[in-house]
Amino acid sequence: MGDAAVLDAAERHEQQPTLQQELQQYRQALLTSLMTSAVMVEARDPYTGGHLWRVARFSMTLAEHAGLDALESTRIGIAGFLHDIGKIAIPDAVLRKPGKLTDDEFAVIKTHPEVGASMLAGHPLAALVEPAVLWHHEMPNGRGYPQQLRGDAIPLDARIVGICDAFDAMTSTRPYRAGMPIEKALEIIEQQLGEQFDATLGRLFVDLGRAGAWQHIVGHSDDGIPLGVCPACGPTLVRTQHTVDGETVTCPACFAQLQWQHEDNPSAPNSQQSRSWRAVPTGQRALFAVAQPDPQLIEQLVTRWLRFSQ
Repeated sequence: MGDAAVLDAAERHEQQPTLQQELQQYRQALLTSLMTSAVMVEARDPYTGGHLWRVARFSMTLAEHAGLDALESTRIGIAGFLHDIGKIAIPDAVLRKPGKLTDDEFAVIKTHPEVGASMLAGHPLAALVEPAVLWHHEMPNGRGYPQQLRGDAIPLDARIVGICDAFDAMTSTRPYRAGMPIEKALEIIEQQLGEQFDATLGRLFVDLGRAGAWQHIVGHSDDGIPLGVCPACGPTLVRTQHTVDGETVTCPACFAQLQWQHEDNPSAPNSQQSRSWRAVPTGQRALFAVAQPDPQLIEQLVTRWLRFSQ
């Protein structure tokens, strides 16, 4: 091999890590954009603040305890974060309705898994999350939707996300009811093992719940941080590890503008977990609530997946 060929091979070798880094950056950007879109969709429903974060945490934890490796557990956590992306097509009149849905309105809601799968069609990373997006409302007894799959015909990640999604719905507050206590929701899952919920995964989820695994996630919007309370609407305000004193937040239900205030509590592990945080009305009202995705929360999941996928 001549000197020129040797130099050319050396240059290609030096460029290889750069090309690999570019591919990783490309995948990171694609996944981050998907997850940011999911946050925007979540923000349209005023009573689902933190839902995606909670379902992602439940799902990743359940997958880990089911024996899946770090890569698969993280992928399923991401699927939990993206499972409701199809709700972008649900009209506000249905999605934001404060009362129970009519049969016709529920039929509209039931379109969101297929809409989500259609949105993902052709996306370079669709295979990561598509089964959970499309089939998280299927049930082992065949009475779910959209395809009435039964038992093990429902992909594993969809079975995991389905349990976690239902649990979060039961334990979250809505305008027409308070969120259930954790034990009550666990009892419902237990009663529906093999019917609405996968028997093995559901039993594991219940056992984890009774061991206290879900206490720091239920009703929270970040690790150890409960949802903030709007005086008029209840727990609708998302606060994260990165919220700062004096930051303004808009209630997604009534559009009241509030300001985060916090007093130092030396006994708290950190200022965010201190119970002295509260949202104080400013007397102003916004025309709409703008979703403010927390880039750190999204980056944690994306970076974890990229690390284990190398």
